[in-house]
Amino acid sequence: MYTEKVMDHFQNPRNVGEIEDADGVGEVGNVKCGDIMRIYLKVEDNVIKDIKFRTFGCGAAIATSSVITEMAVDKTIDEALELTNKQVAEELGGLPPVKMHCSNLAADALKTAIEDYKKNNK
Repeated sequence: MYTEKVMDHFQNPRNVGEIEDADGVGEVGNVKCGDIMRIYLKVEDNVIKDIKFRTFGCGAAIATSSVITEMAVDKTIDEALELTNKQVAEELGGLPPVKMHCSNLAADALKTAIEDYKKNNK
């Protein structure tokens, strides 16, 4: 059902945790499935230098949270905003159709954290 890469990110998630003095924090959830994701950003010179996540949810939710942190680190804010749910799923080698909403949540959590960063740094 899941690719090896999904299982690897689920069993060995990268960038788990919180950033105490985060420059931006984004939280999204899906009431239907119960997944909740929070992403923390540390930004220097408009580049994401550190990114962490906390996710309560299924294996796919944890895997997508993990992989989006790897995809976004060292990107500019504008580059990170362009990351899509499709790219998240592709980076993991695909997700079952019933789990595609997890990639939407991961991309949305990143965008919400970036919006928070922009709001705090006008």
